Amino acid sequence: MVRSMIWAAILGVLIAAGAAYAVSQPAWRTVIAAWFGSPQRVSEASIAIEEWPICTTMASLDVVEGLDPDFAAGKKAMSAANWNAAITALERAALRDPSNADIENYWGYAYHRLRQWGPAMQHYQRALAFNRRHRGAHEHLGELYLALSEPTKAEDHLAALEEICLIPCEEFGDLKRAIAGYKISAAH
Repeated sequence: MVRSMIWAAILGVLIAAGAAYAVSQPAWRTVIAAWFGSPQRVSEASIAIEEWPICTTMASLDVVEGLDPDFAAGKKAMSAANWNAAITALERAALRDPSNADIENYWGYAYHRLRQWGPAMQHYQRALAFNRRHRGAHEHLGELYLALSEPTKAEDHLAALEEICLIPCEEFGDLKRAIAGYKISAAH
């Protein structure tokens, strides 16, 4: 019985070590994407910088059930592209939940859409202080760094997303395409 348990433990360690090695390899994303039938996305880098969508992963804006009423109102205002109303509602929501990374991320996004870079940066960084693995905040902050012509800092957030997303995630793909588009635009 003891011998069986030792062999099971050794087998578990070997499997874990193999998985850790596989994940550390650069091509692991392609392999995992192929397993799940995920098609490789083509870079959409030919659009002008001003035409980039700042974020395409804001699908959760429609999910408001069970949220703080002001947080829900902020998300609804963002869905309607009413950035000032979103900021006001999210500010009230943050008074009741001052350590909520999602509120900070959406709040930063609303400022970002108004091209108020300072407050946007402050709220994205606060979101990351509350949750260093917040995918949306990493994506948005990376996109903000592109707007500020700091692609190296945007690439830092892309690297962070690569570590966070164990399988391909939208935030990683969106920021990767935005960086590629920035580089093409900067080369012209």
